[in-house]
Amino acid sequence: MWHGDLAPITIGVVVLITLNAFEAIGSSTAMPVVARELGVLADYTWAFNAYTVASLFAMVVAGLWGDARGPRGPLIAGITCFFLGSVTSGAAGGLPLLIIGRGLQGMGGGAAIVAAYLLIARAYPESLRPKAFSVLSAAWIVPSIVGPFIAGWLADSMSWRYVFWIVPILIVPVAVLLIPRVGPYQGGEPHPKWRSRLLAGLVATIGLFLLQDGALRLSVVGYAEAALGVVVLLLAVRKVLPAGALVLRRGLPSSVMMRAFFAASYFSAEVFIPLALVQIRGLSTTMAGLTIAVSAVAWAGGSYLQSRLPATKDRSATVRLGAAIIALSIATVPLSLLGTWPAWIAGVSWIFASAGMGLAVPSISVQVLRLSPEQDQGVNSAAIQILDAVGFSVAVAVLGIGYATAVAHGGATAGTFTGLWLASSVIAVIAVVLAGRMRPRIPH
Repeated sequence: MWHGDLAPITIGVVVLITLNAFEAIGSSTAMPVVARELGVLADYTWAFNAYTVASLFAMVVAGLWGDARGPRGPLIAGITCFFLGSVTSGAAGGLPLLIIGRGLQGMGGGAAIVAAYLLIARAYPESLRPKAFSVLSAAWIVPSIVGPFIAGWLADSMSWRYVFWIVPILIVPVAVLLIPRVGPYQGGEPHPKWRSRLLAGLVATIGLFLLQDGALRLSVVGYAEAALGVVVLLLAVRKVLPAGALVLRRGLPSSVMMRAFFAASYFSAEVFIPLALVQIRGLSTTMAGLTIAVSAVAWAGGSYLQSRLPATKDRSATVRLGAAIIALSIATVPLSLLGTWPAWIAGVSWIFASAGMGLAVPSISVQVLRLSPEQDQGVNSAAIQILDAVGFSVAVAVLGIGYATAVAHGGATAGTFTGLWLASSVIAVIAVVLAGRMRPRIPH
């Protein structure tokens, strides 16, 4: 991967993912300052929602485009949208322009990650794909550890706008390095159902918007809107997934669906760890954030271990092991809220959970590409990214309603957070049970 013609592609993809990671972590760190300065504290969550909603539609488009024309077009579009979105977000003087900028960033990030996956499928031999996905995981290490400090320093000492403006400066060399080298990796024929898939992607995006908007309203009408959003989202998203995915048909459909379970379990639990440590144990925001920031190293370590497995090996057992580790790790996080246990036990638990994600998530990607026909590698790469967003959004919305209800009835307690984490752990247990369906049925 680091020699010959593949070396510039590897470097370009790694830096691209690193910049995406820094944007995600940096914007999360700086957003409270952004909201306070712009006077949009009540609505600032839409700065995150706009990114997620826009990225979902961009993934659908990029997958179809990449299969038909190759990764070059989605890559150029992704980098361009990401550049424009970062500039726009940094220049925002109010919520409308900030939402536009974050939406453009979401479109860019969604298209770029699908293009990166498709490029791995087309440029790298199958034997190198596990290592390629391991390197993508490692690209998150530095942003996860130093990103909060850099973003915090820029926001406090200079301006939060530089958190967004630093990305366009660095992404230009990536474009110069990467784009000229992806031309040879062409696509094939347009997907026979590209129009219906494109429409389904648009409807799914609307469903995701309804879910997130409704969950924020904290009212009966809002909850009804959120429920409608879930229904619309699930009905639409099945059109952009392999046939049989939602009913967990063996082989490729179940392999794709596993990403939803892992995103729902891990990220829904992670959302509440800093909050619980601050509210229940009295940790500073920085210390609570560092509790989960260092776990990126464990994720990369787990990903390195899976990269040692043969690329042609069935990955269901590895995915099951990762899910079991995550389920157990999340179930032990509530110990950090007991006065008889140190608060840093949450960090230990999260190191193991992240190692489980490192084992499982790249293994799912390897399995999906191994089972995908070449003409469907783009749409299936998009499908696993879409399910990341859907799994995370649905789980966080549901658990968020539970948290908001507790706050409205006297405040969240240690028992509240324990219940939320145990719900996340149960999702991982379901993944343990279903992982075996990733193995295709062997004909007699």
